[in-house]
Amino acid sequence: MTSEVAVAFGLTLFAGLATGLGSLIAFLGRRTNTSFLSYALGFSAGVMIYVSFVEIFVKARTALIADLGMRQGSIVTVLSFFGGMALIALIDYFVPSFENPHEMHRLEELAPEKPLPDSRYLMRMGTLSALAIAVHNFPEGLATFTAALKDPALGLSIAIAIAIHNIPEGIAVSVPLYYATGSRKKAFFYSFLSGLAEPVGALIGYYLLIQHFTDTVFGILFGSVAGIMVFISLDQLLPAAEKYGEHHMSIYGVVSGMIVIAISLLLFI
Repeated sequence: MTSEVAVAFGLTLFAGLATGLGSLIAFLGRRTNTSFLSYALGFSAGVMIYVSFVEIFVKARTALIADLGMRQGSIVTVLSFFGGMALIALIDYFVPSFENPHEMHRLEELAPEKPLPDSRYLMRMGTLSALAIAVHNFPEGLATFTAALKDPALGLSIAIAIAIHNIPEGIAVSVPLYYATGSRKKAFFYSFLSGLAEPVGALIGYYLLIQHFTDTVFGILFGSVAGIMVFISLDQLLPAAEKYGEHHMSIYGVVSGMIVIAISLLLFI
């Protein structure tokens, strides 16, 4: 494993395990800090949207044009972008909304007096929840890993954005898993473990593509990553921030995220 791969893997692992941090916050906290979550979700969305259009999409287009020519390279870039959106949309479509880890929950829902469903339903819900988390995290891990492999500074920015995104996701995951198992420890363990889907997805993707990692493959992959990140921001992060009831805080977070990532990218020019 080269140093570049090791750094990319470390950043992806950091982003993935932030799900466990969110789960820990869920069980240590008593009430949901809606202002903080709205701002954090907005911040993550701002980083993802800005870096997708300003850096990732541009790098994908540059690589594809250099390999395929102006017209064909531009067409493949656009197709890759919307292909990434279609991939993550299909994942969301086939995951039932109740088990979907991007369905937001609050810490107040962890009230111990709430009755638990029957054992068969618990098993089904727990299994589907774990599967849903892994499926959702897989492309996010590949996105972080690919970006970090090509540009460590860009990868760091994306890893931070994904990690921020995974913290409230960990809270959301812990609630249904708690009711599925009846145990806070098990809910924490499984949500923490689900974060490993990101580095696992990254390594699988890397070893599948390493023999064919040409400029064209890189361009298609990066274009898809841009689409995935924009879709996640528009479909999950911003609606979740609104659901927590702090509209202005989420918008302030979006703008702040864009400013921070813009400055960080300027520093590495």
